[in-house]
This record gives sequence, structure tokens and C-alpha cells, in this order.
Amino acid sequence: MKPFGGAVVFLDRNDINTDEIIPAKYLTEVKKENLKNYLLEDLQIDGFDPKGEKLARVKVVVTRANFGCGSSREHAPWALEVNDITLVIAESFARIFRQNMFNCGMMAVELPAATIEKIFKLADGDVTCDVDFAGRKLVFKTSDGRSESTGFTTTEFDSALVESGGWVEFADARY
Repeated sequence: MKPFGGAVVFLDRNDINTDEIIPAKYLTEVKKENLKNYLLEDLQIDGFDPKGEKLARVKVVVTRANFGCGSSREHAPWALEVNDITLVIAESFARIFRQNMFNCGMMAVELPAATIEKIFKLADGDVTCDVDFAGRKLVFKTSDGRSESTGFTTTEFDSALVESGGWVEFADARY
């Protein structure tokens, strides 16, 4: 199972598409590692710097609705994965993007809009997220001592993919 949790980046926008996660001009890359430097380079959100020092430390993305819309390519989750971002938390995901995350052994956690809003209220400082996968619990903590916790759910199959490390590892162990 991949490690989950760590420093959080807040992307305060709906409908972040796969071209913004990894621009289409890099789709000719055949190795995941080659996508590393281009993560979110075309994403336009006030105050967000895709080349900034903070993004290099990030392990968790918290965002709004319909994350990963656009195309169905696996390059978007791969670009997150090679940057050690293994958890994206949003109100909703594009269906194929969500499943591609789990197929790669990563997590796409959907939370109600009201819960996402509470988590966003912590965004004015450095925030970390602790993940208790077995207990299905997320705990967000700020450097000034504030916190917010919430439960999450996954399907039995998606949990098995995460525990195996992804679809290939899941299939290798069973077939």
C-alpha cells in the first residue's frame, strides 16, 4: 500500500480538468517519471504557483467539484503519483479519473460540500492531513493548532486496489 497523508495544497476551483493536471503536450511521454516537472503547470488559480516550493512538499490535494474532468487518460493520476501525491479529496470526481486513481493504488475521496468547506477554512496556513485508512478517518491539522476531522468511505473493491498498491498488483496476486 502506498503511503497516504502529509502536506496539503488547496485548489479552490471546480472543474479542474486533466489538461490542467498534466498538459496534453506531454502525453507522448511513455515513462511516468517524465511527467513529474509538468504537474499542474497550466492551472490558473489566484495565488497558486505550480513551480513553487510548497507544491514540492505536497502529498494531498483538497479541491472542489468535478476534479479530473476532461479526457480519460491515465497520465493525470500518473503525474500526481510521480510527485508523491497519493490522495485527492473533492466534492466529486470525473468517473474515469476517480477509477484511474484507485487503479494506480491511490485514493480519490469524495466528501460532502459542507465538509470540504470546513476543511477549506483551514487553508490560510500550513496544513497536514493524517490518514487512518483502516479506520476510514482523515484528520487535518494546521501549524497554529486548529484541526478538522472527518470519516470517508470506499467500496470494497477500491479498498482492495489501494491495499494491493493498484490494479496490476491486485491482479498479479489473484490471477
